[in-house]
Amino acid sequence: MFTYPLDDHIELQPLALQHARPLFILTNRSRDTLREWLPWVDAITEVDHTANFVRNAIKQGAENGAISSGIWVQGELAGMISFHEINWHNHSVSIGYWLGQEYVGQGIMSSACRAFVDYALMELDLNRVEIRCATGNLRSRAIPERLGFVLEGIVREAELLPQGFVNHAIYGMIQSEWKLLR
Repeated sequence: MFTYPLDDHIELQPLALQHARPLFILTNRSRDTLREWLPWVDAITEVDHTANFVRNAIKQGAENGAISSGIWVQGELAGMISFHEINWHNHSVSIGYWLGQEYVGQGIMSSACRAFVDYALMELDLNRVEIRCATGNLRSRAIPERLGFVLEGIVREAELLPQGFVNHAIYGMIQSEWKLLR
């Protein structure tokens, strides 16, 4: 299995079945903070649920080329970053991500996102990367803003979370813009 170092302490590793247990433990440990923005959290109640997620991510990667990676900080699983299904016809992809609560606010996700955007636009030669965040999730929104993404609009009541429907901010980056920012 390959790893992609982001710096001396942080690396990305493609999800593998042996990551199911540490991923479940991280999810469980961060459940209260993740629940606010991620609708799937309450459905993950045992390691087998996480193992099924990992199997599906591996299958999607094999079928579509989409990547799901664990973010590892000093050998500990800190979070996830993934390409959602790649739209090869339109040369576009969206990115989803989350961190365990003890890893938030350290620049980890910005580094991981930068690597994923670079890979999508420069290596895969896609034209567009999109990130959607709940408008109230200011930490998540700060990442595409920090990376120079353009806020393209707001989709009203785009997702049902435990507290009700939330709006999504849609951020986009196109290849020609990314080349200027690199």
